[in-house]
Amino acid sequence: MSEIIHAFDFLEQPPNHPVRAFCVMFGDEPFLKKLVMDRVCDSVLGETAAEIPFVRFEGDTTPWTDVLDELSTRSLFGSGQRLTVVEAADRFVSRYRAELEDYAEHPKQTGTLVLQVDTWQANSRLYKYVAKTGLPIECRAPQRTAGRRKVLDERRLLEWIGHWCKHHHEAQLAPRAAELLFDLVGPSLGMLDQELAKLALFAGLGGDISEKMVTDVVGGWRTKTTWELIDAAVDGDAAEALRQLDQLLQSGENPLALFGPISWSLRRFAMATRMIQHAERNHQRISLPAALEQAGFRKWPREAFEKSQQQLRQLGRERAGQLQHWLLEADLALKGSHSSPTRARFVLETLVVRMSTNAAQLTH
Repeated sequence: MSEIIHAFDFLEQPPNHPVRAFCVMFGDEPFLKKLVMDRVCDSVLGETAAEIPFVRFEGDTTPWTDVLDELSTRSLFGSGQRLTVVEAADRFVSRYRAELEDYAEHPKQTGTLVLQVDTWQANSRLYKYVAKTGLPIECRAPQRTAGRRKVLDERRLLEWIGHWCKHHHEAQLAPRAAELLFDLVGPSLGMLDQELAKLALFAGLGGDISEKMVTDVVGGWRTKTTWELIDAAVDGDAAEALRQLDQLLQSGENPLALFGPISWSLRRFAMATRMIQHAERNHQRISLPAALEQAGFRKWPREAFEKSQQQLRQLGRERAGQLQHWLLEADLALKGSHSSPTRARFVLETLVVRMSTNAAQLTH
């Protein structure tokens, strides 16, 4: 029985994880899905990968019969294998679960089927069938077990940052510089890759990337102002947070790009709150520092960790419990009804005001 493998392992040790007739890429990290897809193409199509376009289907609109027909047809080129990909396949899996279960038990050897999904239910029969006969690849930032929960595996992510910088961008990234880069950018692998590409240009081929270089190149005034905005908002100082927001927007910063680090930071407060609430429902106790640490806050520097405790207390149980809902609401608005710059500004301002000290007083 094949185990779930992480994209890092698949990419770093391809001989240990041969591509099979049924592959599933699941997770919320598009950068990893692209890297994995490129490796799958090379494995299935070989030298013809650049000349023979593989077939892509849109999961929301494609019937299973079209996919099966494509898989059943022998290729006229290369190795005789056909590569068929169903993108955004979550709804496709829901509609054709029975057909996919049958196919997973006896996949056709004339082609390789790849499903790209965000979620992959571990308690489903399809999950078990693909784990037995296929290749399921987890495409999200690495996680580790902390108690009963899964949390970001920062150590492994930092190792990947250094490895990726050395082998892909041909520059040496000092461990402390990797930690600083992670603190500035967050766990988005695509954004980390972009910043590494810029740093490698400054360092030169085979050059060293120092903490100072990361601070100068990545941690410019816009990055600094973004984190100051987040700090002021969670402190409850709406006036200062709105001033910082206005400065960033006036400089041409994209509201959706600003929402990325804001959302990442606030999700950690939301996760810590959920841990505390879950423990209480089960007649257990978890301290505020322990919940914050499990949610991804670092215990060092001590002053910053103590400040995060004060910020969560400022938000309060009721509002912190609504953070996840507010973030989802804002994300949908920014990508839909409020995608224009003026309307997007209103979404971010609303989020800031909801966290203000005055708003907290109104809820009591």
